[in-house]
Amino acid sequence: MSRRSTRSTQGTQRYTFSAALAFVAVIVVGCGKKGPPLPPLLRQPQAPAQIAAARHGGTVDVQFIVPSANTDGTRPANIARVDVYAITGPPTITEEQILKLGTKVASVAVKTPRNPDETIEPEEPASEMQPPEGRGVDQGAVAAVEEHLTPEAAVPADLTKAQKPGDKVSTTFDETRRPLLAPTFTAPSRSYVGFSVSAKGKRGPMSARATVAMADPPPTLPAPALTYDESAVSVSWSPLVTTQPPPESGPGAVLPSTSIGVVVPTIAYNVYDVADGAPPVLTLLTKAPVDAPTFSDPRIAWGEKRCYAVRAVQTIEGMSVEGAESEASCVTLADTFPPKAPEGLQAVPSDGAINLIWDANREKDVRGYIVLRAVAPSETLEPVMSEPIRETSFTDMVKPGVRFVFAVRAVDAAGNLSPPSARVEETAR
Repeated sequence: MSRRSTRSTQGTQRYTFSAALAFVAVIVVGCGKKGPPLPPLLRQPQAPAQIAAARHGGTVDVQFIVPSANTDGTRPANIARVDVYAITGPPTITEEQILKLGTKVASVAVKTPRNPDETIEPEEPASEMQPPEGRGVDQGAVAAVEEHLTPEAAVPADLTKAQKPGDKVSTTFDETRRPLLAPTFTAPSRSYVGFSVSAKGKRGPMSARATVAMADPPPTLPAPALTYDESAVSVSWSPLVTTQPPPESGPGAVLPSTSIGVVVPTIAYNVYDVADGAPPVLTLLTKAPVDAPTFSDPRIAWGEKRCYAVRAVQTIEGMSVEGAESEASCVTLADTFPPKAPEGLQAVPSDGAINLIWDANREKDVRGYIVLRAVAPSETLEPVMSEPIRETSFTDMVKPGVRFVFAVRAVDAAGNLSPPSARVEETAR
């Protein structure tokens, strides 16, 4: 083969390779231009967290945490509001039944991002995020709503209305296929759930459920009794009687029976601080309902007025309902409690004087001490100063050769005097 033919072949190969690259490039560019556009990324807010419900008589308080992130973890959440739904029925009610038959009882507006697509990843600092804006509660904040129960709310939902065509629901029960037990009892209940709703009205996932009992609330208690000392206010009340009468005894007595399959409610109590207002403002003091009919409040501040009310709480199958609060009992805390007598009093004689020293009292409100003196063996001691001294020592200039008896009393901020200390006797040189 000649040199010329070799060059021609190489040129042909280069031309063919370049043409192939150009063809591929045209195909790639052509695909980018002619292909269908990608759908926009739809960010869905997380479900409300830590939802809880508490029933107080005819009112149910529902509380939850507003989502601050989307289901993929990005922030801020694409959310405009949280809708709260309620339904009365068995605990086994399904999400589909809640959606179809539940009633929206409240809606909470939430601050919304200006552009839902401008988000940051979970690991990025919040300072990189555009904060949500507008009216409503902050994302991540605790929100609370309430429902005032109506007679309609006590009526269980008709779950057959949520059935799909062709579904069969058995309405009979074969008693031969169950043990000889009492009928299963299920307490009536009302469930609450929350849904996050995006700015375009798209509903996010359902929250967990919060359930309250729909049984009659316990009766109202009488006003509690109040006593106090230097360390705490003691609140006490008459407990509700829930026990059965004692079994019969003696000849012919019937053995006591034990019910099987019957749920017995339990009673406990919540204690509230009551502040002036219209209506009065109640602040829960008990971290959890207490079983005993007593409560100790360590918030002692002399001169303050304290008012307390108590509510009975009935729990059945893990669900609680709280009765109405009792009439409030009030007391103004006055310091009428004297300090303890000073200890460790000692007397040291010197020329024309007797030096006294004693231990400091441990009470925080002690503002000073008063020294008492008399010529021995007199039993009546008189103070040697008109105002208390802060020091725990005192030098008394006395006549030499005369025997004196001394004692010390502590004085608190309210002017209460302690009992006298143990006496000491001494003679100046």
